[in-house]
Amino acid sequence: MRAIKLVSVFLFLICVAQVRANFILLPMDETSQKNHLKAYGITYWALDKHYKASWLLNYRGGSFLLPDVAEIRKECQIRGVSFEILSDSEEESILADISSPSQNMEAVVLEKAPKVAVYTPKGKQPWDDAVTMVLTYAEIPFTPIYDEEVLSDQLLLYDWLHLHHEDFTGQYGKFYGAYRNAPWYIDQKKEAEALATKLGYAKVSEEKLAVAKKIRDFVIGGGFMFAMCSATDSFDIALSADGVDICEPMFDGDDSDPNYQASIDYTKTFAFKNFILERRPDRYEFSDIDMTEKRKIPMEKDYFTLMDFSAKWDVIPSMLCQNHTSLVKGFMGQTTSFDRDLIKSNVLVLGECQLNGEARYIHGQKGKGFFTYYGGHDPEDYQHRVGDAPTVLDLHPNSPGFRLILNNVLFPAARKKKQKT
Repeated sequence: MRAIKLVSVFLFLICVAQVRANFILLPMDETSQKNHLKAYGITYWALDKHYKASWLLNYRGGSFLLPDVAEIRKECQIRGVSFEILSDSEEESILADISSPSQNMEAVVLEKAPKVAVYTPKGKQPWDDAVTMVLTYAEIPFTPIYDEEVLSDQLLLYDWLHLHHEDFTGQYGKFYGAYRNAPWYIDQKKEAEALATKLGYAKVSEEKLAVAKKIRDFVIGGGFMFAMCSATDSFDIALSADGVDICEPMFDGDDSDPNYQASIDYTKTFAFKNFILERRPDRYEFSDIDMTEKRKIPMEKDYFTLMDFSAKWDVIPSMLCQNHTSLVKGFMGQTTSFDRDLIKSNVLVLGECQLNGEARYIHGQKGKGFFTYYGGHDPEDYQHRVGDAPTVLDLHPNSPGFRLILNNVLFPAARKKKQKT
């Protein structure tokens, strides 16, 4: 009788072992996940703890697969992130389904937590920048850096860099027309001039160009750069105007070069070509790259569509487009969107407005690295203005627009695969 009991206990333990949960799934579909944004933070946290993770592209909105350990469960509960427990057999079934040639899905191994830097001026309020805001909300650590750090080659310490809504042309954001008498504008101009002098430059435009070239080299060497709003076109414009004075006297104290448009070198840019610069200093615009004044789309119809890529063959754009919806609310900025005719042919359009064909979200490769440009200022603040109240992300934990930012943050964590031929 005792032997029979021992056999029964042994068989019971075998059964328990067979059904034991070994994996945690962070579902990212529309109905199952309470907090999409913090789910990215959980995945980053797990990678930082040296746990293995996989990104299940196009499976339930781009879900994450993590090992089932007590501290990950606890962290999910603390941060309010929905999770599901999977057994070995359930995990194997999901991965088998994903690997099927008939499914537009892929499992991507995430290897390490990327070191994140945010290029932002000291003293800037966190809500002035969507990336700073969502990184803080998702609890993904980052280091604020600015011109001194960039020019002293500290970008070598990081894998991923975000460009705050900067003006790399030295024209102070083209705020002159509306805000030249505002105390904050006067103070920022003085601070920028003092910093340029401290760093050994005669003009702010020259100092910002030097910064842009350091960032360019960071990308060419293998870095990942993400930019939003005016940092996108002003970065490219600054590179294209290397050695050309495009600033009027109220910005740098002397006249711009005559007919400077003819001296613009489009071969030096990351994403844009054949653009025409805006010469008038009182216009809140850098060039005709931006569609803000040309688009004429009412807010209730302002959406953009994420492009559909092959997850097995086009892994990178598929990662960057993971979402629980393919239709994302539009939002304005100094640079809201990009004229399709002015985008280089080797740059991918990841998101477009189907009403007018403008590009909202683009991606490309430069040297060994990558860059992504995302038009607009704040995905949950349709027309952000100077002095507007901050967005409260607790009210938007499932924001598709903010998810696109976080896709880019995790992108460098992916295991590099050989290109298929």
